[in-house]
Amino acid sequence: MLFMKQFTSKNQKIGETGEDLVVRFLVKHGFSIKERNFTKKAGEIDIVAEQNGRLHFVEVKTVSHVTITRDVSRETLKIRPEEQFHVKKFQRFTKTIEIYLSERNVSHETSWQIDLLCVYLDIKNKKARVIPFWNVVM
Repeated sequence: MLFMKQFTSKNQKIGETGEDLVVRFLVKHGFSIKERNFTKKAGEIDIVAEQNGRLHFVEVKTVSHVTITRDVSRETLKIRPEEQFHVKKFQRFTKTIEIYLSERNVSHETSWQIDLLCVYLDIKNKKARVIPFWNVVM
């Protein structure tokens, strides 16, 4: 059973939309979803998925025109959500993965990787683009 986190703010709802799109993207590409929003004091894993016996710990970063202020000019509109997954966030993420592996009694022989999936939302035109960064290491 998947526990669904409650999202309340506008940015959280945009994030939830991005996560929902990534889930559909992953399922379309042959992944099974094991869990969503695994949250501990150390941090959160947005999606835990599996494909071909390999666990994928997925961080989702979503941007939309709603999350961009009116002060941003067209020249600086090059928002790169992957830049939000910096070293400190990566360290917290790996600590949370360690907790997940321990709590779920995942075998030490199970292979896993960290994936970053970035979502660009065009809410006005109801379009989205998912850009995956597979097997992220820092």
